[in-house]
Amino acid sequence: MKTTDKILIIDLEATCWDDRPPIVQVNEIIEIGVCIMDTKTGKISHNEGILVKTKYSKVSPFCTKLTSITQEMLDEKGVFLEDALDILREKYNLEDLTWASYGNYDLSMLKEQTRKFNLDYPLSDDHVNVKTLFAQLHPIRKSAGMDKALKELKFPLEGTHHRGVDDVKNIAKILFWCLQRT
Repeated sequence: MKTTDKILIIDLEATCWDDRPPIVQVNEIIEIGVCIMDTKTGKISHNEGILVKTKYSKVSPFCTKLTSITQEMLDEKGVFLEDALDILREKYNLEDLTWASYGNYDLSMLKEQTRKFNLDYPLSDDHVNVKTLFAQLHPIRKSAGMDKALKELKFPLEGTHHRGVDDVKNIAKILFWCLQRT
């Protein structure tokens, strides 16, 4: 990880089902949660959630129950993925910022989606896997999901779990705890 005063934190939400996706539907990003964390203070700025319209799938009732995101929300307030990535590029210095996510899902999903839709990958190669970092600094028997890591640290879960706009703030708390120990 390069030395930096600020880290971009990203959390993606995607279409999901309680079983296999219906025929012709696929996992697609439906929200990009983002914030910037000051590595010295832990203070969060630029917190937002960008709703992303799907092209090949619909938000299932299971997905709405998990994320609170509805198809109507995407239809009314969402932008297509290419526009969401443009918003990120315009607001943040993406190529120069170290970025973090909880686990590798967000990294893999963003690479897969940009490849699938023939879009330029927007982020730097300097990625921090907060889940792995937490496991190295706070060993527990099983790999800890974000909510379990918060409980281990006795930090409250703020907002709605599985909403990117809220999860990035919770990830920032875990990351800041980790950075104070490295």
